[in-house]
Amino acid sequence: MKSINVLLIFKKEIMYKPIIYRIAKDFDIIFNVLEAKILPKLEGRIILELRGTDKQLDTTISYFREEGVEVQTLAEMIKRDEKKCVHCGACTAVCRVDALAINRSTMEVEFHPDKCVACGLCRQACPVNAMSGTAIDREI
Repeated sequence: MKSINVLLIFKKEIMYKPIIYRIAKDFDIIFNVLEAKILPKLEGRIILELRGTDKQLDTTISYFREEGVEVQTLAEMIKRDEKKCVHCGACTAVCRVDALAINRSTMEVEFHPDKCVACGLCRQACPVNAMSGTAIDREI
């Protein structure tokens, strides 16, 4: 079983359709709502953790897009420049989902993009600007 975090943007025309309900019922996907921001009659933004097989995840993402939902995979939004990173650990103090963690045996910071929710706090904390990309809370 694989897990991915996605940002779903629902435009006002589709915001009240039971789209998320169907993924559990019809596609047998396990999901966890990590964050939701609903602006009534404007749009909704939901961050979901989706769990399932590769085929289930692909089918679910295709379904969202067919229904008119904008889908962004969060693992692709924040990047780390390995050449710039000095493994100081400043980013690990602000990472609320443990996408950045210190490996105690090597004392190096490991980046797990599949856990990342693209909050952008690591970019602000990094003293050498090794972290880059789009932060959902500030730029989307």
